[in-house]
Amino acid sequence: MPNPWTGKGNPYTKQEVRDRLQAVVDQKKAIIAAGAGTGISAKFIEKGGADLLIIYNSGRFRMSGHGSTAGMMAYGDANAVAMEIGEFEVLPVVEEIPVICGVHGSDPRRRMWHFLGQVKDMGFSGVNNFPTHSIIDGHFRNVLEETGMGFQKEVEMVNLATRMDMFSIVYVAKPEEAVQMADAGADAIIAHVGTTVGGSIGVTGATVSMDAALERTQAIVDAVKKANHDTFFLAHGGPINTPEDVRYTLDHVSGLHGFVGASSLERMGVEKSLTNLTKEFKSLTL
Repeated sequence: MPNPWTGKGNPYTKQEVRDRLQAVVDQKKAIIAAGAGTGISAKFIEKGGADLLIIYNSGRFRMSGHGSTAGMMAYGDANAVAMEIGEFEVLPVVEEIPVICGVHGSDPRRRMWHFLGQVKDMGFSGVNNFPTHSIIDGHFRNVLEETGMGFQKEVEMVNLATRMDMFSIVYVAKPEEAVQMADAGADAIIAHVGTTVGGSIGVTGATVSMDAALERTQAIVDAVKKANHDTFFLAHGGPINTPEDVRYTLDHVSGLHGFVGASSLERMGVEKSLTNLTKEFKSLTL
């Protein structure tokens, strides 16, 4: 159903977003979701044919020239930043594809039921769990879990969104996290295999091999399928960066439906195109 006030575009219901994605899969095409940190990114990613746009607080850092991991740090209010990007930059320029809000579900200062109501009223068609504690491990992860700011808060946020008829597309790093999210009603599971390689601020040593990334992604897909959930599966991060990488991943992970690109789409696109275009201008002589 189109927006009742404008006749087109956001917000969509949970089932409407699912139907759109299922139509892509039925055509034997890959689902492509993209992170957008600015309005101009969103506008032209939509023109390129993306199926979903996701607004992360990390997009603001990424498009300011910093690493995406800045979105995991205490450099700003993640929920407020995502809402601001959505309200003032992305939602005003996107015409038709669903826009998803990155929600920091473990933020202890939010009444999450109230905040999700604001997200929905803003015109977002769903939620994503970012920043996510699923990609934090070791001692610090244990501290977060023991002090009430763990991954379970993100699961509870998705369960609330499901009850509020909002689509959810979620990050997980382990099969057991994927099952928890699917049980909470998540519509799409993103296998997060680490920070994206490549470009000016991508990781080099702090990444996994392609084989390890594919193995982890397959384990996540298999765990959720075993529970008989009707779920979409997407890959993200690590060595999976270029269209060729995604083609290889789709060929080698059974049951995968597509890819989520943030750095892979807007950061890489800006870095290459601006550099090359400036070089063309600078090649001119008098």
